[in-house]
Order: sequence, then C-alpha cells, then structure tokens
Amino acid sequence: MTAETGKKGVNGKNEGKKAAAKKDAKDTVEGAPLKRGEKKGKKKGETDKSKDRKILIIVESPAKAKTIEKYLGSAYTVKASMGHLIDLPKSRMAIDVANDFEPEYITVRGRAKLLKELQGDAKKADAVLLASDNDREGEAIAWHLRNALSAKAGEVSIQRISFNEITPVAIKDAVAKPGAIDEAKVNAQKARRVLDRLVGYNLSPLLWKKVKNGLSAGRVQSVALRMICEREQEVDAFIPEEYWTLDADFKVGRSLFTAQLVSWEGNKPELKNEEAVNRIKDKVAGAECIVADIREVEKTVKPKPPFTTSQLQQTAANRLGFTSKKTMQIAQQLYEGVNIGSSRAGLITYMRTDSVRTSQVALEEARHWIAGQFPQELPEKAVEYAVGKKAQDAHEAIRPTYVAYTPDSLKEFLSKDQLKLYGIIWERFVSSQMKPAKTRTVSADIQAGEGVFRVAGTKIIEKGFYRAMKYLASREEKGNPYPELRVGDRVNMESFHPEQHFTQGPPRYTDASIVKTLEEKGIGRPSTYAPIISVLLDRYYVTRSNKQLVPTVLGKMICAMLVEYFPHVVDAAFTASMETKLDEVEERHIRWPDMIREFYDPFKDQVEEIGKTLESFKGSLDEQTDMICEKCGKPMVKKLGRYGFFLACSGFPECRTTRSIPLAACPRCGGDIVARKTKGRGKEFYGCTNYPACDFITHFKPVSLSCPLCGQFLVERYDKKRGSHNACINPDCAYLHADEEEAPAGDAHGGA
Repeated sequence: MTAETGKKGVNGKNEGKKAAAKKDAKDTVEGAPLKRGEKKGKKKGETDKSKDRKILIIVESPAKAKTIEKYLGSAYTVKASMGHLIDLPKSRMAIDVANDFEPEYITVRGRAKLLKELQGDAKKADAVLLASDNDREGEAIAWHLRNALSAKAGEVSIQRISFNEITPVAIKDAVAKPGAIDEAKVNAQKARRVLDRLVGYNLSPLLWKKVKNGLSAGRVQSVALRMICEREQEVDAFIPEEYWTLDADFKVGRSLFTAQLVSWEGNKPELKNEEAVNRIKDKVAGAECIVADIREVEKTVKPKPPFTTSQLQQTAANRLGFTSKKTMQIAQQLYEGVNIGSSRAGLITYMRTDSVRTSQVALEEARHWIAGQFPQELPEKAVEYAVGKKAQDAHEAIRPTYVAYTPDSLKEFLSKDQLKLYGIIWERFVSSQMKPAKTRTVSADIQAGEGVFRVAGTKIIEKGFYRAMKYLASREEKGNPYPELRVGDRVNMESFHPEQHFTQGPPRYTDASIVKTLEEKGIGRPSTYAPIISVLLDRYYVTRSNKQLVPTVLGKMICAMLVEYFPHVVDAAFTASMETKLDEVEERHIRWPDMIREFYDPFKDQVEEIGKTLESFKGSLDEQTDMICEKCGKPMVKKLGRYGFFLACSGFPECRTTRSIPLAACPRCGGDIVARKTKGRGKEFYGCTNYPACDFITHFKPVSLSCPLCGQFLVERYDKKRGSHNACINPDCAYLHADEEEAPAGDAHGGA
C-alpha cells in the first residue's frame, strides 16, 4: 500500500484500497535472495527444478506473519515463532557461575513441536530470513533460532532482516538487504537475562524461607516497589490542613461572570476557616466594585515531538485511562497489522523506542498532507526535535506509517480502543510538524473595598497545530470565555460562593507517573516499563485503586526487608548504573561476564550471610478470626495468598476449606458481600454470596465502616472534586454521593 492508496481511502474510495491490496499481494520483492538453481532471465519454457522451494521468513507473531505474507509473492512463506522457543528453564537457575556465567538454554516447554516444524520448513527452503523484533529480545530470538535451525537444516542460508514498520516498502527494503545477527545485542540481552536470573534465584528462596512460600523478588521490579512504598509513607504521614476560597458572581450589563478573591488589604488572603471568610464577606458586601486593572499576555505554544514509548504510555493513561499493559497490547496490534477492507496494513512504526527521531520520508509525507489540509499551518521547513542524552536512538519515534490514513478514515476498521490509541499517535506526529499556536490570556482585577477579585480567560488567536487535534485536545486548548470589560467599569456584586478545601498530600503513583519517574531515573527501558507494573500487580505486592498504585501489606514487608538487608539491589542509582553497563555491553565497550562477576560475588556472599542471621517472618501475616469452618467446626484463619487475603480452616491439611473474606453485609438479604471477578478480562466486582437468589452487586469496594446516616456500608469512591473518599452504598442516602450511578444489577453475573 502506498501513501497515495491511503489518500484514496480517506476520500472514501475503497476501490483504490482494494486495487492496491491486490497489487501488494502479487508483488514479489526485488533484490531478494535467489532460489537455488534459479538464474536471472530464464528463457521461456525453461523448467525450474526448485519451484517448490521457497524463502522462509520467521517472525514472532501470527498477526505480523499474516500482514507480511500479504505483501510478498508466492516465493515466500512466512511463519511465526510465537516469541521465544529457546530460553532458560524455570525449574532451576541454569547459570554456570564458575564458567563465565554461561547460561544453559533449553527448548521452552510446549514449544518443541513448533520448533521441529520450523526446522522442517527451513530444511526445505532455499533461504531463511529471521525477522523478529529489532531490539535485544528480538535479536536473542533470532540468535537462538539460527542455532537451532542450522543444526537440522544443513547449509541453508540463514540471515537476519529488520524493519521499523510493516509496510510494503519497508519489507521490500529489509528483504533486499539481509544481514548478520548483531552478537553484541545478543550479549546485552544475555547479560540482562543472567543478571535477573541470579538476583531472582538467590533472593526468592530467601523469601520462601523467611516470609512465605511462593514469593519472588526481581532486580528492577524491586526498585519500582520501593518507590511506590516510599510514596505511600509520604501519603500516610501527610496531615491535611483546612483552607477556603471565596468566589463572587459579578454582573455588568447582561453579562454574568465569576471572579476569585486574590488580595485582601494588599496581601494574599489567608482563609484558614469559615470565620475568616465570613469577616471578609461582611466587609465587602455592598462595597463599590470597579474594574481596576486589565492585563493581556500572549503566549506561543509549541507542538510536542512524536511519541516515545514512555510518553505514549503516559499520555494514554492520562487521556484515555489505559494501563501501560493495555497501551502496549493495542500498540502491538496496530504495529503488526489490521485488516482494512480487503487489504491489511501495519498502521504504526515499532512501539518500543526512546527516540523522537523521524525518517525524512515520513517528514515529507506529513508536510505534503499538511500542505493539502492546512496550508497556512505548514512551517517553511521540517521541525526537528533533539534526541535525549539517555536515548539509545535505535528506532524512530512512534508514528503512523501512512499519514493519509487519518483516524476518521479508519473508524470502520478499528476497535474503539484501537482507534483512540491510533488517534493520539497520528495527531501527535502530524501536529509535531505544524506551526505553533498562539493564545491570549486576559485577566481583570475588580476592586471591592479592601479586596481584589480576579477573573481570567484565554482565547486561541492562532490555532496552529491545534487544528489537527481531536483526541488530544484539552479544555484549555479550546479556550475559555472572558467577559468584555474595560478599566473603570462599575460592576455589581450578585452573590458569594465560599468553598472549603483541604491541602492535598503527595499523589500516589499511577501507571503514567511511575513510568515517567522510571524513565527520568534511567531505570528500565522502553520494553520493560509495562512488564514492571504487571509483575508487581501479579505478585500482589501492589494493587490498583482508582488508577493509583497502592502497596499491599505483603509488598510493604518485602520492600522493608530488601531495603534493610539489600539496599544496593533496590537502590535507584545502582539499578540505573546497571542499565548503563548493559548499554555498554551492546556497544562492545565491556565484556558481559565481567560486569556480572563484579556484581555477583559480593551479592552471593551477602545472601548467604543474611540467610543465616535473618529471623523468620513466616506466619506473621496470618490472623485469627471468630468465624467457624462450616465443615469441621474449627476456627477460620485469615491468610495471604497469591491474589490477596482469604479465609482458610485452621485444621489444614486435614480440612482444606477456604472462602473469600466477607467485606460487608448485603443490604438486600443480609448475606456476605465478597470480591469476585468477571470471566474474560477478570475485572473485579463485589457481589452477594447468595447469588443467584440475590443478585446484588457493586463495582465499588466496600470498606469496614458503616454509614453514619443510614447504617449501610460505605464504599471507596473517586471523583475529581473530592478525590478518594467513602460514600454510602444506599442510593437513597445523601452521605457523600458522587454523581456516577451504580451499575445495573446483573452486569457482572455472567462471570460470577
């Protein structure tokens, strides 16, 4: 598919897309390796003895294979390895510490059949092209595949190809120029894998022995856990202070507007309580109100550069409410290819990158599109953005593969979430090559006795790159109204609006803010941000509440232990320095066994010493309850499992009765409200144990408090005005209700 084809699609001419798709499917790639026995310029009627032999391309996923296969001719077969086929075993450390930390690789359990099939395909092929992702993990996958295929396929040519986007042009260029596997990149992946294995397989048994069976510790995840736990300590230690604001409604002619008190008796007003507010109200009520000053400020707002991985995750979290994991899953789908009518296209470039660099071809395409749609917003030359000092710059920024494929033109082909993510990627890239916007902010001060009230408004005076915004547009970017006032105007004070507030403590980390902090501190890389968060959630070290990351009791205990006994392992600066050393391995500046040895010898000695002296915390999280086992009559114990706390019979192992912990009494039937999960996505909700006789459910977590007004239980709620707060579950009770309505009963019963 070409950019011209995409443009036809924008205009609704699907015939152009279909024709291009048929052409793409028929086109063979120029410059590809010749099949054995094949000569250029065969004479008419000449037979090809190797006509059944093909060039085998191996990618990581079936979706990517499906897209690439549509771009290539019948001389190519595209298969998927489904990720790693060869890796370290899970049952043992498998690192030869005495022999330069040489890893012991095996075929991944359940993948032997697929590997055998690929070996058979390689044996029949003329040549094999390994097309796994162009990063450390992808290079390692290609390296393992080459070794495994060479062992069975004889002298068949096995080469490496890579590309930044899945388009006909990019695939054609890649296949035309196969190369060798980057051994340095493989070594960097091997070093990371060995380092993480050494940390995990030494610390985890210590946690099993001293805390609880089944626990695990990771090198990078433990640093992120420490950051989350330390932020939680700040949240707990914060003491909110009361303060008030005072707004007033003013009228001039037919125009009514609201202004806020910003000065009292020449100083910033100190409104610590309601009494202070009332004193000011009494003094300014009835005072003459005159517009004393008007100021105008013009501001130039520059567009932001195209997305890096971390910026995409942060923006998707803040604007779309996506978790980092969800963002990367959808980005992977857009990268690997989506059906567009009868054709298939990879819609974005590779989604794991730390660079804002963009290819010259893409810049020219963007400028061509802008010139056609918003010619007045096209700069004289392409806008260039500086690549960060810490960036590896291995890949371009995340951008659409075809600018002509606007979000609106793809509505019928993408899911709702795919369209949202593609929309912000497209807008961020296109707007990055447009002129800046200009805003004018006008603020007016209204003198009322000894008080000054201020009203301000902002208008967009030159739209610039905002013209391309829809999914990324914010309320501020759209401007806000401003009353027409002049200095000396007399205005009438209509009413007061005093409001109580409390100072806000440090916010808990969210997916967006933890990714931002990890990037700023140099911890992890674009490919690891989402997995770091997922692992902490999966291990129940952290839970998600109102999109915030909250450490569990278990997470706090593990963190405290690691900080006390292994401070360097969970030190952000140390972890960042290890990331730098991995980069140096890839750049061939140091040998990977040397960097591992420098870390491992003192670490191993420390693990052995602490294992002898550390007291056991086993059972410290168990809690006796007054509930009785319905099967044997023995007391139930509150225990911590993989997915949180639960009740277990104290008669274990003779009695294995377990049940969920009751969180509240059902307001309908008096049964127990417990946590449950839907099928499929496993989204948590809270329902009655007497289901299906009682179908009461709520999507808000009950808390162990009763409503002071009606006595029913309270639930955790969140809204922008109040933040996190408790509200009554009773819809007829007025106790701190947010505006949202409860989900209809029965919504989640299919997964109960």
